[in-house]
Amino acid sequence: MALRNFYNEIKGLKVKELPNHVKPMLSINYLKSAIQRGLDNYHAKYIQTSSVDPLFHVCIGGMIFSYLVTLPEERRHLEHQQHAKEHGHGGH
Repeated sequence: MALRNFYNEIKGLKVKELPNHVKPMLSINYLKSAIQRGLDNYHAKYIQTSSVDPLFHVCIGGMIFSYLVTLPEERRHLEHQQHAKEHGHGGH
């Protein structure tokens, strides 16, 4: 949704006008206010309505975080296993 809004804003601009349009959006204050607006919208949409969706968001976020944390170790394990197969070792 935000990308669609951004696209609609810039599609009528010329290439030379684009940096002057985007540069203010990259300031710290603009980013802080955008994050605050997002949090306020989330609070109004889910918290104020007593929705159960935030619980799902936390659970799914925790699973994604867990997967990303263990991914490097799993990749090392699979590479070791592949290396053992190529060199005729049984692995484990």
